[in-house]
Amino acid sequence: MINRTATFILTMFAIIAFTQSSVLAQKAPPFSNDIMMDNHTYVFFMADRFEYNMNSGLNPLVLDAQGYIGKDLNKFWFKAEGEALTAEAEGEMELQGLYSKAISAYFDVQAGIRYDVAYNADDSQSRGFAVIGLQGLAPYLFELDGALFVSEAGDISASLEAEYDFPITQRLWGQPRFETSLAVQEVEQWGVGSGFNNVQLGFRLRYEIKREFAPYVGISWNRKLGQTADFTRGEGGDASVFGLVGGVRMWF
Repeated sequence: MINRTATFILTMFAIIAFTQSSVLAQKAPPFSNDIMMDNHTYVFFMADRFEYNMNSGLNPLVLDAQGYIGKDLNKFWFKAEGEALTAEAEGEMELQGLYSKAISAYFDVQAGIRYDVAYNADDSQSRGFAVIGLQGLAPYLFELDGALFVSEAGDISASLEAEYDFPITQRLWGQPRFETSLAVQEVEQWGVGSGFNNVQLGFRLRYEIKREFAPYVGISWNRKLGQTADFTRGEGGDASVFGLVGGVRMWF
């Protein structure tokens, strides 16, 4: 009887010890923000257009780049867009620094500042803006980037860009592109009239050597409108410009 009792007690202790060790082995690791997916910091940069535009003898080099650093919901965006003429000492550049917050799975609202600089052989000028905008992916995978600007002089303007990427093969992609801008006030010093300023259409065919590096060729048409077209003609320029483009799209 004693042996049976002792055996029973030892068996119970063994079961308790085994159960306790199994519970400890299955215990969840200590909580850490590092395991939360939306707590990671991401860095991204893309030169969507870095190209040479063959048109009207001016043949500008064009840069359209943007990127961000931040987490899923909150980021700092920077954007740079401009061109430099290869036939003359003339060019312009637009720079933006923006705080961006996700408001849905596909769209961010952005706010910040914009700085423009333009130069030629004789002079240069610059101006600043406050910016509020919306950027994201619309239904049917259209990439949209729209913004409202208020300059340091109180002039109000806006811009809208739209792109759509579609596959032709696994490496060959087509990209139609649309861009327009408008202004409430006339700013003759910058060649900007009131109303719609321009419509720009383009199509680019790129070949992805790697996803991150893709040379392309395409066409581009830029039509100045209204007073903006008048200012351009007054300076000896063409209100409508068509050109062939070649460049590279790269990101990391």
